[in-house]
Amino acid sequence: MTLAAYGFLMVAVFMTLIMTKKMTPLVALILVPTIFALIAGFSAGLGDMMIAGIKNLAPTGVMLLFAILFFSTMTDTGLFDPLVGRLIRLVHGDPLLILVGTVVLCAVVSLDGDGSTTYIICIAALLPLYKRFDMNRLYLVALLMCTSGIMNLTPWGGPTARAASALKLDPAELFLPLIPGMIAGLVFLILLAMYFGHKERRRIGHVKGNVPTDFTGMAVSQFPEARRPHLRWFNAALTLALIAALVLGILPLAITMMLAFAIAMVANYPKIADQKERIGAHAGNVLAVVSLIFAAGIFTGILSGTGMVEAMSREVVNVIPPALGPYMAPITAALSLPFTFFISNDAFYFGMLPILAEAGAHYGVEPMAIARASLMGQPVHLLSPLVPSTYLLVSLAGVEFADHQRFTIIPATLVCIVMTLTGLLVLAFPFVG
Repeated sequence: MTLAAYGFLMVAVFMTLIMTKKMTPLVALILVPTIFALIAGFSAGLGDMMIAGIKNLAPTGVMLLFAILFFSTMTDTGLFDPLVGRLIRLVHGDPLLILVGTVVLCAVVSLDGDGSTTYIICIAALLPLYKRFDMNRLYLVALLMCTSGIMNLTPWGGPTARAASALKLDPAELFLPLIPGMIAGLVFLILLAMYFGHKERRRIGHVKGNVPTDFTGMAVSQFPEARRPHLRWFNAALTLALIAALVLGILPLAITMMLAFAIAMVANYPKIADQKERIGAHAGNVLAVVSLIFAAGIFTGILSGTGMVEAMSREVVNVIPPALGPYMAPITAALSLPFTFFISNDAFYFGMLPILAEAGAHYGVEPMAIARASLMGQPVHLLSPLVPSTYLLVSLAGVEFADHQRFTIIPATLVCIVMTLTGLLVLAFPFVG
């Protein structure tokens, strides 16, 4: 069996176990790649591959750890309570408006370029509304993830930066022609939110303008003793400063989160006992998410260290018939959906994209066009078990990962199709070279 075959089979077994709920993502991320690496004959260097993968994801794990602690602390202090109160007054208990507001809020918050931060803020603000009106939380996670997938294409987002780096392109030049496609994707999501909203109206029996009076004082914070209303403006300024620092890249993300958390703790809970209590209150969420990050490091480490990723990439390019060569841009867009789902962004953009760009060049398709097309699959990419922020999203929303995957795969795919068709129409990348 070839190395590429081992890679494809490993991914297939892994996804089957996850989707059928035969194994938890945490266990599958560790055991499946280990077993396949041993079968493929890589026992000698297995430990080094695992450690390398864990090291690569360590900064992400640290960032998520302190991001959860920071924004959970801000929630405890009552920072988001006024926002939720205002949202309640605006939506008038209308599920349709809540769902449309989900897309709009996520699009604005996503401008910071960090999916984890976006999910924490949006879930903190929106989840109480979904709970109060007994709305389907699969709609919440689907709309948040698809919106984040679109906004992730900003130049300071990960995929665009990776694509530009891999092919040595100008990120701004790469990004600007993608804006019409992003707008079209967001419009589609708003229409989808309206469709979901009409379904929820019928199910819940909403009467327009009927707002429960006993709900106008709803608070996001669940611990009354932890609220710090007198520090609300300080906490708001600290949060805005954190987001600004993340966007400007003043310090590495992990360090920025650590410093913000430390400042928040000292300012809001100067007593050590209170600090321990707040950390303990959110230890479960932290452990659930961060453990998955390091487990994903083992999967990606083995996938890269054994050379399976490179072998899989070359195998896919080799099976493209020469007659389809001039259509490499739309082919790349189509391939970006499954491949950014099954392998990490790093593996796809640094491993497979240069091969696709080289193949496209033989048929007169510019590397810039291939790079833009390669970004079309990002909404589906976020459904991958290898994306850390997705575990955070489902954990905060109280949704099963497999249920989220099954429900969101069709909306995410449709968003990718809308963005791709728009990209072709505005000539962000050509249909034929």
